[in-house]
Amino acid sequence: MTITTQRLFLLPTSLERVEVIVDENWAVLSTHLGGVSLAEEVFLFPEAMLWMRNYLREHPDALDWWSYLIIHRADARLIGTGGYKGSPSPEGTVEIGYSIAPAYENQGLATEAADAMVRHAFDHEAIRAVLAHTLAEENASVAILRKLGFRFAGEIIDPTDGAIWRWELLREQ
Repeated sequence: MTITTQRLFLLPTSLERVEVIVDENWAVLSTHLGGVSLAEEVFLFPEAMLWMRNYLREHPDALDWWSYLIIHRADARLIGTGGYKGSPSPEGTVEIGYSIAPAYENQGLATEAADAMVRHAFDHEAIRAVLAHTLAEENASVAILRKLGFRFAGEIIDPTDGAIWRWELLREQ
């Protein structure tokens, strides 16, 4: 299901779209997305797309809680990626992540996309909390999460990234 905000469309990915991204076939991706252009450096984490492709090949049912391509409506341009890091946990949590191309940063677009993902998650009664992780430092993602009402839930050690901060937003009672 496409998520629409004031300035953005968040289009769900498919395994086919992820395959095209991993293959860096930008002309085919543009065609898949209705002819939109692609912002420079829109895929800031290409290794994540490779991991996602491999995961989706083995777990095609995970698409409902997965990745979105962020389209700037007025510019008809793919400007970022975001979504959930897998299906809800048995405890009713999902984790969000997002990135915006550098040319579109500092315009509130990441906040708008993250807010849309949070609202979409809470549209599902089973979701009790939305989680996020950031580098263990003050940065733009931390500011976005605070603006959206997330609270700092502690520091954890990630095997790949080292120390990271955990954030959570609980469903309003």
